[in-house]
Amino acid sequence: MKIAMLSTFYPFRGGIAQFNANLYEVLKKNNEVLAYTFKRQYPDFLFPGKTQYIIPDDNARPVESIPILDTANPFSYFNAAKKINGTKPDLLIMKYWMSYFAPSLGTVAQRSKKNGTKVITILDNVIPHEQKFFDKPLTTWFLKQNNGFVAMSESVQNDLSTLLPRAKSILKPHPLYNHFGNNIGMAEARQALEIDLNKKTILFFGLIRDYKGLDLLIDAISMLDADYQLIIAGESYGSFDKYSEQIKNVNHPERIKIFNRYIGDNEVPLFFSAADVCVLPYRSATQSGITSIAYHFELPLIATNTGGLKESIEKPGVGLMIPEISSISIAKTIERFYKEDRSMFISNIQKEKKVLSWEHFAEAILSFAKEL
Repeated sequence: MKIAMLSTFYPFRGGIAQFNANLYEVLKKNNEVLAYTFKRQYPDFLFPGKTQYIIPDDNARPVESIPILDTANPFSYFNAAKKINGTKPDLLIMKYWMSYFAPSLGTVAQRSKKNGTKVITILDNVIPHEQKFFDKPLTTWFLKQNNGFVAMSESVQNDLSTLLPRAKSILKPHPLYNHFGNNIGMAEARQALEIDLNKKTILFFGLIRDYKGLDLLIDAISMLDADYQLIIAGESYGSFDKYSEQIKNVNHPERIKIFNRYIGDNEVPLFFSAADVCVLPYRSATQSGITSIAYHFELPLIATNTGGLKESIEKPGVGLMIPEISSISIAKTIERFYKEDRSMFISNIQKEKKVLSWEHFAEAILSFAKEL
């Protein structure tokens, strides 16, 4: 099959670029695949992080991609569609995660569909965590330009049905990232991070945004005794000051170790090897790429019961769900976790790893495309 992929690729960094690189590598084994990416993904003023591009320490997979789409330049939308259609692909695969991309990706999808190309979009989000008044109309218009969709959680599939009831879609869980390398010894990792070797160690990992509930987790740590410590590892999208002030009021604030920066791929094994458990105290969620990283390192999870987290954590028995989105509930669930048999969670993760492969994910997309 002749396939075009339009999304974030090297030299852009982050989970979406990593996802696309993994899928591209699998698809190109038995198909003719061309990767297209952005000339400009976000204007600088819309991007709250330090850089959109990889840094030397990133263990990124270089993908030979063609930069054709400038999201801030409408003229590029039509040029991008023209270049893609000129290669006459059978299938165009895109990724969608926020309404900012609706005009650019939607225009390319619309023109590709008219050209006889089947268009499938993999949906990270349909209705965003932090909603604006324009999100639903823009996203609805974008959705209508597609032939079909891949949702990675039931909550995303349900959101899709809400905005486009007749949409054709398949449900496939997020595959596991496999490019981060192996675990290292727990003691070695804790020494490298300069944290206590003997405390019960909890990890909060990933981009720090309000909906991810870091403030709730910090309060929860304050409710736990001094035998617990927290690692916060990730770049803050916005000011970290409010969290810093909150941490000052925690009993024994020194047991909260902060790495408020982008975590390069080469460092990821340190954080996941040092922890006993990864906590996702999210106020809202669809699915999370963090769960895939935790699976890779066979690290149990604790998460709030929101979005698709239950599907990927409680159902396969790889961790515990927090029954209420509150600091008290988070603290009680963490205490409960340490009374459980951790090896049971790890055994269940090992079983799940066998089925959550990129090969299975790619095969499902290709079969779906043939049915459309």
